[in-house]
Amino acid sequence: MAASRLNREVSVVAEDIAARLRIAEAVVREAGALALDYFHRRHELKIDAKGLQDLVSQADRESEELIFARMSEAFPGDSFLGEEGGLRQKGPMMWVVDPIDGTANFVRGIPHWCVSIGLVSDHRAVLGAIYDPVADELFAAVAGGGATLNGEPIRVTGQTDIVHARIGLGFSYRSDAGRHSRDVRTILEAGCEYLRLGSGALGLAYTAAGRLDGYYERHINLWDVAGGLVVVAEAGGRSSDFLTPAAVSEGNELLVATPGLFDPLRRLLPAA
Repeated sequence: MAASRLNREVSVVAEDIAARLRIAEAVVREAGALALDYFHRRHELKIDAKGLQDLVSQADRESEELIFARMSEAFPGDSFLGEEGGLRQKGPMMWVVDPIDGTANFVRGIPHWCVSIGLVSDHRAVLGAIYDPVADELFAAVAGGGATLNGEPIRVTGQTDIVHARIGLGFSYRSDAGRHSRDVRTILEAGCEYLRLGSGALGLAYTAAGRLDGYYERHINLWDVAGGLVVVAEAGGRSSDFLTPAAVSEGNELLVATPGLFDPLRRLLPAA
């Protein structure tokens, strides 16, 4: 009887998460369409600086407000953490949103940015939806349900030889520029190629889809990765321990990779 009750409870939780994903996918597409409209007329936007090389626009703010309105209506008991508005509700499960990840690309007309929604529960990423509206690509996953790109299953590369690998390297001025330069040199001297594309969320999505063999950043915020962590995991990738208690407010270091390269990359890029 106890086992039967447990199985029913697990089934109810799985159904609830699947329903949440369907709503998250619809909302991330709606927010992406709004942001894409602004992208096509970005010359009209007022751009503000939040910090060194850290930009925000009306498009970021309106995209986040749209997501907040939709998710708080659908799930009024959940928490909501957005890059621009901070923590605005408190509940047992937390929606974590980056309304435009890659704003610096966005405002310059570089078509490499996305909208990211993740759901975190008990310091564990359980749902992710990352939408690139320029390419019309939706990367999504729920814990235990596999990862998809526009509904089709995706997997990490399976690469095991670092001299055939290409990873994404992220950087922000919250990190030490000298250490980042040494990381680049270390990677290149190991025979590994790298890209710096300006969107951590898409770096994780590309790793999950096998376009990159991994992604690394010495300091990255929760809203940049909350949607991508579960997508990478469900695509068969490995991740460093990002979701520590302090990660919500302070961010963390992050390495994700196809399993055969995680340990070699960890040795090349040790955590501080």
